Amino acid sequence: MSDQFLFDLTDGVAWLTLNQPERMNAMSNDMMKGLTEALERCTTDDDVRALVLTGAGDRAFCAGGDVKNMASRDGSSGNGPAPTVEDRIAGLLRGMRATSLVLHTMPKPTLACVNGFAMGAGLSLALACDLRAMSETAQMGTAFAGVALAGDYGGTWFMTKLIGSGRTRELYFLNDRVPAQRALELGLANWVFAPDELREKTQEIAVRLASGPTKTFGMMKTSLVAAEQGTLEASLEIEARHQILSGTTEDHREAAKAFVEKRRPNFVGR
Repeated sequence: MSDQFLFDLTDGVAWLTLNQPERMNAMSNDMMKGLTEALERCTTDDDVRALVLTGAGDRAFCAGGDVKNMASRDGSSGNGPAPTVEDRIAGLLRGMRATSLVLHTMPKPTLACVNGFAMGAGLSLALACDLRAMSETAQMGTAFAGVALAGDYGGTWFMTKLIGSGRTRELYFLNDRVPAQRALELGLANWVFAPDELREKTQEIAVRLASGPTKTFGMMKTSLVAAEQGTLEASLEIEARHQILSGTTEDHREAAKAFVEKRRPNFVGR
């Protein structure tokens, strides 16, 4: 794994860190390859019961795409003909599916720890997570209009689902930065913490998630994604299936027993 991306697993919580603080954790090929590999591992590794995505340093969560690189590229790879527009579209789509889509749909809770600027595609990655904790000094911004790009990594979809079409259009078209407290008011953030408490508080939330009924959380997420995309009738069918299946889990049996015994359940994620 590249040194531009860090992975740590403690107490069932995987911390995934975008590690280019000198570039405000702007996306690079190596960084995104590391993120993709880590997400693949987190999806299938039973030792991972929740994950946190964050950025290194205290300036930025992720500044999005590397604009300096965009300005310098000439469209050729140096090893043959330049990729066609369709090739580039297909490549970007693969990358988005391997990151934003996985963060949003993987069968485990995902949490963004927004320690600084979350801009452009960096904001999209934060919005792809189930939940977001922000530093009081952090800011969010769509940023795309400022560099005449339309937006990627699912930001338009995630933001529309979170705060509605009108507010999303406002933030995409006018490109205003959103401070942490305003993000909380809008519903883009779930919590705002002091900078020196952010990581500790985020870990506390993540440990709560990691100690929960992991298999049931996976079914819950499938139902929630279906609710975002489908009809009431389709959601009812999915809920019926998952309600019955979750009732067959070891964690449900433990929870029922704990209820009778008037104690806290000890969930094992099965």
